[in-house]
Amino acid sequence: MKRFLANRPAVLLFCLTMAACTPTLVVKGYVPDEETLATVQQGVDSKDAVMTKLGSPSSVAAFDEDTWIYISKQTENFAFFEPTVIGQDVVAINFDPEGRVEEIRRYTLEDGRLIDPVTRKTPTQGRELGILEQLFGNVGRFTAGTDG
Repeated sequence: MKRFLANRPAVLLFCLTMAACTPTLVVKGYVPDEETLATVQQGVDSKDAVMTKLGSPSSVAAFDEDTWIYISKQTENFAFFEPTVIGQDVVAINFDPEGRVEEIRRYTLEDGRLIDPVTRKTPTQGRELGILEQLFGNVGRFTAGTDG
């Protein structure tokens, strides 16, 4: 027991280190579960009925107000690294011109497409200076006695 008490700071440091490295699960958004979604009837329920059963949508399609979208995203944060998307669910509900449910579609992370943004830089004239050139590049370029 005496030996354990002598190592208490080391045990405490180990526990704190392990707790700091534990990944954190972050869930954003809301997607109704299958059971709740099954209560929505195609051709029968109106927008008001869907709002009552499922709640307000996460988004409405930009160019089509007759498409409601429910989105949920699960990410895992580990220490200081970029968050990793581990799950994503999307439910899109289309309404016909009369405002009745026409179609219900469900998408998961596997249905999505990964988009690789363009990471190129615009080329500029000249050359790129290193850190030493930036710090000492003007040493000796100016003469004493000139104005400015």
